[in-house]
Amino acid sequence: MTSIDGLPPLREVIERHGLQARKSLGQNFLLDLNLTGKIARAAGELSGSTVIEVGPGPGGLTRALLMHGAGRVVAIERDERCLAALAEVAAHYPGRLEVVSGDALKADFAALADGAPSRIVANLPYNIGTELLVRWLTLPQWPPFYQSMTLMFQREVAQRIVAKPASDAYGRLGVLAGWRTEARIAFDVPPQAFTPPPKVTSSVVHLVPRETPLPADVKALGRVTEAAFGQRRKMLRQSLKGLGGDRLLEAAGIDGTRRAETLDVEEFVRLANAL
Repeated sequence: MTSIDGLPPLREVIERHGLQARKSLGQNFLLDLNLTGKIARAAGELSGSTVIEVGPGPGGLTRALLMHGAGRVVAIERDERCLAALAEVAAHYPGRLEVVSGDALKADFAALADGAPSRIVANLPYNIGTELLVRWLTLPQWPPFYQSMTLMFQREVAQRIVAKPASDAYGRLGVLAGWRTEARIAFDVPPQAFTPPPKVTSSVVHLVPRETPLPADVKALGRVTEAAFGQRRKMLRQSLKGLGGDRLLEAAGIDGTRRAETLDVEEFVRLANAL
């Protein structure tokens, strides 16, 4: 029995290659090709684009990306057990899938894109997803090498990415994502869609880079948001004491009795520029 793309069903692939998901690698495999197709469609027009995928596992989303017209997919996989299954996908789509064996945290993503119009689409491993997103949001070169990012996170993390000021979820991630991108939750994915099922609902987030975000030094913005949200229940004059406290706030024209979650992106940029 073959599936909708002419390749064997994913359950069969996983069984044949002995690919039980490993918690240590943050793995939860997506087996429903209708759902992986929905993620590929959420990424937008893929024809002619290079798509960079992190943590393809047995290749469910990889197959959907290729089936929906991605010109080239570069899939970075740390788990060597998955390479044989991905090689079968590569053989089915000659010349369109490049599998990179290695750690995504050490990858040069811009080099992998090789100057082509690129999108990042991934069911990110839970244990490195947030770290990768922060790296992609704080690249020194902007506009970045990618045209969009369509990424799966635990719903709690997704809510932090799209959070607005004065909400409980608002924090450093919301400031960085709001500063440099327009981010929205595309749809939720229930636990039972995965093998093994995680204990939480997941969400697919779509982020499009802003052409001209407010000018700010990336490192200064990182320091300000880290300090402010590190003690989010304290007044800013207290939480920012190590960065100049009242002097910094006065230079940015911000009331020191306010708390971090009440500041919008533009006010954090002012603090970073004052720093």
